[in-house]
Amino acid sequence: MTPPPSSSSDGQPLVQVQDLKKYFPITRGIVIQRVVGAVKAVDGVTFDIMPGETVGMVGESGCGKTTVGRTMLALYPATEGKVIIDGHLVHAARGAELMAIRRKAQMIFQDPFASLNPRWTVNAIVGEPLRVHNLCPDQKSRDERVKELLQLVGLSPRHVNRFPHEFSGGQRQRIGVARALASNPKFIVCDEPISALDVSIQAQVVNLLEDLQDRLGLTYLFIAHDLSMVRHICDRVIVMYLGVMVEMGDRDELYDNPLHPYAQSLLSAVPIPDPRKERQRKRIILTGDVPSPINPPSGCRFHPRCPIVQPHCSQIRPVWREVRPGHWVACHEVEPKYVPPQ
Repeated sequence: MTPPPSSSSDGQPLVQVQDLKKYFPITRGIVIQRVVGAVKAVDGVTFDIMPGETVGMVGESGCGKTTVGRTMLALYPATEGKVIIDGHLVHAARGAELMAIRRKAQMIFQDPFASLNPRWTVNAIVGEPLRVHNLCPDQKSRDERVKELLQLVGLSPRHVNRFPHEFSGGQRQRIGVARALASNPKFIVCDEPISALDVSIQAQVVNLLEDLQDRLGLTYLFIAHDLSMVRHICDRVIVMYLGVMVEMGDRDELYDNPLHPYAQSLLSAVPIPDPRKERQRKRIILTGDVPSPINPPSGCRFHPRCPIVQPHCSQIRPVWREVRPGHWVACHEVEPKYVPPQ
């Protein structure tokens, strides 16, 4: 497939993910290792992200959200499938083209404590992308640019010579945001950027990300567990279960009218501020445990825990289909109320 032209004002997606799969091999042996199986962390994920859009990705721990984000940026090699970012086929890129992708696509990591080198100063951490991509002609201009980036994320330029351990968790995450912005990216994968922070700091970081998106025209893939925060910041939401997508749609449509049984259960756990509505609504409690991604169930992967399971659910894998305008779901029991134009 020929990659599309660069996404600017031509209506093309900035990011295209096509049938992406990532399997981690399971090996045995010490001297001679042989592959005896695989962990199917991501097993056929397809979606697009338009320029300036924020797409959320939710699901319980181990469903493959972080693996999707890391594989999209070639931090993990893809087992199968394609990722196209601004016209570049990511996993086929080498040399200068790969460097161009690295400059356009960055990542904000979940743990602000582990993602910063404890032996480097803030100046070295934020200035490293500037040095790698040759964005500043000399050390003086690089230092000035680092100070500008720190101001942009709400930190004092006077702290450039401090080490990560001298900052709070929220400040460290701001340093991670400044590092991601250093190469002037178009697309950022936000891998649970607030989950390791205090509740009082989470809103500050989310507001910062929204402000930066408005000012710089950024595009986000926002991976998170906090479903209320996802609805606040995202335009569309993807629900994942055991390595596959089960539902995707506009945030308000998906939250107000979830169709897949797993999405319904997930969203039933979101607290409602109104006490009367909270008492009246019905919680959907799933039974059983999440199956192993080493040997996922046949047919629909959710069928062992599904409250509306039918005999054919264990035999036939549901088709990913658009049941309403912009609302996609993979479930045998959801009746389509919309016929997409041919």
